[in-house]
Amino acid sequence: MDGDRVEIDGGVMEGGGQILRVSTALSCLLGLPLRVRRIRAGRSQPGLRPQHLSGLEMIRDLCDGQLDGGDIGSTEITFTPGKIKGGTHIADTKTAGSVCLLMQVAMPCVLFAASPSELRLKGGTNAEMAPQIDYTVLVFKPIIEKFNLIFDCDIKRRGYYPQGGGEVIVRMTPVKQLSPINLTERGTVTKIHGRAFVAGALPIKLAKDMASAAVRCIRKEIRDLYVNIQPVREPDNQAFGTGSGIIIVAETSTGCLFAGSSLGKRGKNSDRVGIEAAEMLLGNLRHGGAVDDYLQDQLIIFMALANGVSRVKSGPITLHTQTAIHFAEQLTKAKFTVTKSEDEDSTKDTYFIECQGMGMINSSL
Repeated sequence: MDGDRVEIDGGVMEGGGQILRVSTALSCLLGLPLRVRRIRAGRSQPGLRPQHLSGLEMIRDLCDGQLDGGDIGSTEITFTPGKIKGGTHIADTKTAGSVCLLMQVAMPCVLFAASPSELRLKGGTNAEMAPQIDYTVLVFKPIIEKFNLIFDCDIKRRGYYPQGGGEVIVRMTPVKQLSPINLTERGTVTKIHGRAFVAGALPIKLAKDMASAAVRCIRKEIRDLYVNIQPVREPDNQAFGTGSGIIIVAETSTGCLFAGSSLGKRGKNSDRVGIEAAEMLLGNLRHGGAVDDYLQDQLIIFMALANGVSRVKSGPITLHTQTAIHFAEQLTKAKFTVTKSEDEDSTKDTYFIECQGMGMINSSL
């Protein structure tokens, strides 16, 4: 079998866990045996961390596959996929490793299972270096459902750095195939809303400070819209540990969604947290694309699997997106082209990502 393994270099381009997520998900979907070397070679702690390992183990289990080299710190794995099955799949990072990243690796696979699935994901829900669960629910979900799929995301308990302890349940119905998407019309911003949260030992005043600093920052640039950011204290039975943060979402007349978010940490002024999120949102609104910088790369695998041509207008192409495109093209028959948008004033840095999807078909439906 080894002669037919697809070889993946985990140290090129973005050089992080994303290469592992994209390549193992596609390996599982396409039935391609895989070897990934130099895993996370670009990181300060190379090799598998708990969150990557629990993601790999979940993929192995949901397709009855075989995984070798699956240890913390390992820089090389081989994976031989089997047949994707529905039902309940559990992944627990046992740390603050992100449940959203676990969802990124498993979700494309279970869409092509024979029956509905329930993913029970445990770890951090609002963690650094990953989308917050609020982003997944408020931005990722409504946009990804345009590929003609539906899923349900139930936040049982929130978990923060360093202990984690959060739990999210994702329920998915399989699809016959994915429809392509067209996200090229930005529209005008019609609504800005969000939530600033504290949990555990932190006072609600911090949430109020984050919210008002964010509102002040947005008002300097967008004067004619009411900005509604709710300060909330997470109920003790729905949060584990202590954490704080904010997410702000802008909606447009054409149904586009953009976000800015930030997390509090010890020694970081709460105004700073609010301003960071506001500035991220404003940056995402300035480039004139129809998706924000964090959704870009998360769309790539779905575009590659879809049946037909997808087009997305975005801001500058991130390294994460370039990396996802590279590996999606290496593993599938999908073809991507990225062109600079010429149709507006040249001050805007906008691009079109176009993909002729491979038209993956769920043979078990």
